Amino acid sequence: MQMDLRTVTIAPQRQTYGHVARHIGGDKPASRYQEGTIGLQTTGNQHYRPLWDPAHDYFDESRTKLKMADWYAFRDPRQYYYGSYVLARARQQEAAEAAFDFVETRGLADALPDDIRALALDLILPLRHVAWGASMNNDFIAAYGYGTGITQPALYYAMDQLGIAQFDTRLGLLLAEPEALDAAREAWLHNVRWQSLRRLVEDLFVEQDWFELFVAQDLVLDGLLYPLVFQTIVDGDLAQRGGAAVAMVTQFQNEWAAETRKWVDAQIKAACADDAGNAALIGQWIAKWTPRAAAALCPLAEMGLGDRSAAVMDELCAALDARAARAGVRA
Repeated sequence: MQMDLRTVTIAPQRQTYGHVARHIGGDKPASRYQEGTIGLQTTGNQHYRPLWDPAHDYFDESRTKLKMADWYAFRDPRQYYYGSYVLARARQQEAAEAAFDFVETRGLADALPDDIRALALDLILPLRHVAWGASMNNDFIAAYGYGTGITQPALYYAMDQLGIAQFDTRLGLLLAEPEALDAAREAWLHNVRWQSLRRLVEDLFVEQDWFELFVAQDLVLDGLLYPLVFQTIVDGDLAQRGGAAVAMVTQFQNEWAAETRKWVDAQIKAACADDAGNAALIGQWIAKWTPRAAAALCPLAEMGLGDRSAAVMDELCAALDARAARAGVRA
């Protein structure tokens, strides 16, 4: 008996799904990111309107003042869909675990100068409450925003902030006894240094325009907080004064801020390019929230930088304005 083996090429009838093809311009191969993002926003069969908000459908473009001709103009430059996001964060988690293990096994935390240890606890540990607030706000964006291109990565942003809150907590347990967590909570609730920032975080909880919340939280507040605390104070001043161990175990926060900055800027740029009125609207929101965020962060800057704090805050605000201008925002 003789058998002949042949290679048969089967041409697919379609390269991708119809709803994806309509957005990318014809039937051509689509990436996993495109197939997991484009055309997934619910647009019909919405049943009844929510009883707590009868003025809107569950998924409603009018929940923001922003106007978009194409809600899928929002794209993630990182190309994150669930699989790629989880793999990226798993690698970063391994690197963070290695940093904590290195510091713990070599006793680097015990060798920290007392003033550096106290500053790290006083400055970083209460920020876990800020990270939790940022997570809640991005959950709101994911729930009430419109367009999978922005709501999907907003949910990833929310999960990242929970992870940052956990890393901040772990830093506190590395440097001190568990009672330090209670002290940080008391500082967050009652210490005058934190009350402006706490009020800002809580005011954002009740902001109903989800894109204004995106601007206020992800662009303005986080765009000032992470460069101030983790780049300027921790990686700069603390590391030079003997706090390299603190910089090692907070490296994820720095890497995450640099990565997500690209996503945030891309959303602002897409909004400004899609509708001429968006550039001025976003500029108004930035002008509204930047002074509040800068004032709320000034006590933290003074804690870590002393007399340099005012100059550093001015530089960070100028850098934020330059980011917005590059994205097309009009003042």
